[in-house]
Amino acid sequence: MTLPRTVADVLSDHVVFEIECIDRMYLNVYVPQLQYPAGLVGFVHRQLELPIASTAPLGKISDAFTAGIRRFARDHSVPMVDFVRGQRKDDVMHEHLARFTAREGVLFIGRAQEKNSVFRTEKRRNADGRAYPWIVRSTGVINQFYCYCVDADFGPFFLKFSSYFPYNAKLCINGHEWAKRQAERAGIGHTALDNGFAAVEDPAAVQAICDQLGPEQIDALLRKWLAILPHPFTPADRDAGYRYDLSVLQAEFSLTQMLDKPVSGRIFFEQVIRDNLDAGRPDQVGLVFDRRI
Repeated sequence: MTLPRTVADVLSDHVVFEIECIDRMYLNVYVPQLQYPAGLVGFVHRQLELPIASTAPLGKISDAFTAGIRRFARDHSVPMVDFVRGQRKDDVMHEHLARFTAREGVLFIGRAQEKNSVFRTEKRRNADGRAYPWIVRSTGVINQFYCYCVDADFGPFFLKFSSYFPYNAKLCINGHEWAKRQAERAGIGHTALDNGFAAVEDPAAVQAICDQLGPEQIDALLRKWLAILPHPFTPADRDAGYRYDLSVLQAEFSLTQMLDKPVSGRIFFEQVIRDNLDAGRPDQVGLVFDRRI
């Protein structure tokens, strides 16, 4: 048996298969017209039919949305969890996932208080001293509701809603989970890792599946679960164009390269470490940090 001697040897001669896929993706979920004060003023005038623009009437919508989330949890026997400081939300998710047996559904709804962008009304005065309300963007520590779910196509994901107007949300998905479910549906034999593939019968077919994941599938996931979970905006609001849109906040992409033997992996990592030992030496630190030492 000829052992590889360099990183290049390992990657050129000892990779059994490789899969490139979207890993984690974190997306903004927002109503475009409501991301600036003038848009909020228009909502208050047109949808609430109020003559004076103020954030005060929006409190009733927030209260109704929060009550709707708690009612949904009660009616569907979904656990409500109050996250505590320092608690890893993924650990809580895995605890509930281990007990979950349905094909899809809501695992639990978590509540956390986090700093978030909000609109507030402040009092201003005109030239003759009369007061009038003025809407400004600010920040505040408010409730965030994490809806942890399992989807038949995407597997575990979460949708996090802000409890304050304009009820911006975040969607977090895992592309590997989507790919594993599509491979299973297509009858492609594979051995799954927690976050990838350990073995596949047809790497090219799995790669083709990974390449298919895009905006259409992600948007369909969002629309599906917005129809299932409590929605802060009424059907009349949505008919008037106040509908959620998506944008990418953070995306991680992975290249999984499965090696033929454990020894190949050991040689790979040892050689990478050896090749980079000089990077930390005093005469090389300046190359890394662009500073004279």
